[in-house]
Amino acid sequence: MGYDDVITHLGEFGRYQKRIYLLLCLPAIVCAFHKLAGVFLLARPEFRCLLPHEDAATARFESLPRWQWPRAYPNDSVIGKPNTCVYYDLEYSQEYLQGNGTAASNATLECSSYVYDQSKYLNSAVTEWNMVCSRSLLSATSDSLFMVGVLLGSFFFGQLSDKLGRKPTFFAALVTQLIFGVVAGVAPEYFSYTISRLIVGATTSGVFLVAYVIAMEMVGSTYRLFAGVAVQMFFSVGFMLTAGFAYFIHDWRWLQIAITLPGLLFMSYYWIVPESARWLLSKGRKDEAFVIIEKAARVNRVKIPSEIYAQLVDEAEEIKRKNALAAAQPAASVFDLLRYPNLRRKTLLIFFDWFVNSGVYYGLSWNTNNLGGNQLVNFVISGAVEIPGYVLLLFTLNRFGRRTILCGTMLVAGISLLLTIIVPSDMNWLLIACAMIGKLAITSSYGTVYIFTAEQFPTVVRNVGLGASSMVARVGGILAPYLNLLGEIWRPLPLVICGALSLTAGLLSLMLPETLNKPMPETIADGENFGKKTAETVAHSEELHSMLNGKRVSRG
Repeated sequence: MGYDDVITHLGEFGRYQKRIYLLLCLPAIVCAFHKLAGVFLLARPEFRCLLPHEDAATARFESLPRWQWPRAYPNDSVIGKPNTCVYYDLEYSQEYLQGNGTAASNATLECSSYVYDQSKYLNSAVTEWNMVCSRSLLSATSDSLFMVGVLLGSFFFGQLSDKLGRKPTFFAALVTQLIFGVVAGVAPEYFSYTISRLIVGATTSGVFLVAYVIAMEMVGSTYRLFAGVAVQMFFSVGFMLTAGFAYFIHDWRWLQIAITLPGLLFMSYYWIVPESARWLLSKGRKDEAFVIIEKAARVNRVKIPSEIYAQLVDEAEEIKRKNALAAAQPAASVFDLLRYPNLRRKTLLIFFDWFVNSGVYYGLSWNTNNLGGNQLVNFVISGAVEIPGYVLLLFTLNRFGRRTILCGTMLVAGISLLLTIIVPSDMNWLLIACAMIGKLAITSSYGTVYIFTAEQFPTVVRNVGLGASSMVARVGGILAPYLNLLGEIWRPLPLVICGALSLTAGLLSLMLPETLNKPMPETIADGENFGKKTAETVAHSEELHSMLNGKRVSRG
């Protein structure tokens, strides 16, 4: 009853909801710009030491032919290529570099200046601040701290949207994103750039997630699967468009500013997008909610029966009463998920699934520069394969079940990525194909784990469980940039590690119970018994209920 009845009378996905839903999907595109532009902002082109006989003002990367590199740079036995972070301590001359004469010493010196290949990237933050060799971790740390920002933003803006409302939180995040997006583009040094990007990362949670919540709160249950998946496709469109910006804008500072400015368009939403009527009702602000409902009814050309409004008033009072009771009870925590053996096992498996999905998704998304070939084309394909990955969910999730799709897609991702071990070095197209199949599969898996997780956790701790799962996922994203550094040692190495993780998580997911067409668990006892063998369920349920009742009595 209540607001769900309003949605039924309005039309579960009527003209008004479609219009607002489309507008709220568009910010996902800009959030994708910020999340994925690091591939180009922190691009690491090929480089070499500036040799003593070269003039820094006129030296070019190609001015020293590759066949002369062994004369200047010692061979690195690990990667099997010249180590361009050091050079031989010699008197360099054209005669020596041409191959005449032998080196007087094998002593080497660390580079003090570098020459970068500008054939693919005019510049980047990496080339401006020399984040190579002993400073190579700095670029990975910058991307990693961006994901720390995403983690912090999900906490901060999530709390803010529940307290102040969805709409003010959306605009607070949007304005902050615009300011610090531009600041990152004009940052004079690494520290201010990285802190600005961290703040931008936090705002992506505020802009994208809050817009997502507003959109989902006005859609009927029949359309929620479609609406939840379709908004992810807009993120994928933003993924691909990021390459378009990078194709036309070769200076990293202007690129950072260019991906930020489209956010200005969303300032107009202040006069178009309403506050969530659900949230207003939950806060007892029924008059404001009724105005929004009436406007939606006019656009959808329907009439809401007067008794529905009476029900909404009663529901608002009931929500206030429940909130007051909940405030007096001990708050649910993640420890409630870990206290009982079956629930603990499922929780840890779900956490691992989230960690792997996030780590592998961002690991593959940010690894396109290491795949060889045309890097922009690789990046566009990596975004494009997400679309069929999401479409797959629309046709399979409600037919074959959540566990089957989650396990199957992770196994496909794991196998395709592990196959890169045997790809011959002269078949780079096959390496890219395996990586893209893995990306498609992990995208489907990532979309599934959201729904599967919500259906696994009991209602009383569902928000806590989803929040903890999201936090674990962010840890995977934070570690992903460091994983991609391993591609400098051996190109398929990041793919192999991602494949091993995906395969392991896919197999372990078979231990989780299927949730399709099953009633969602409501209590801790339901969550503990869900998925257990029926022979032991009744006895354990009674034991668990008595334990929980005993705790409630003792607390009283």
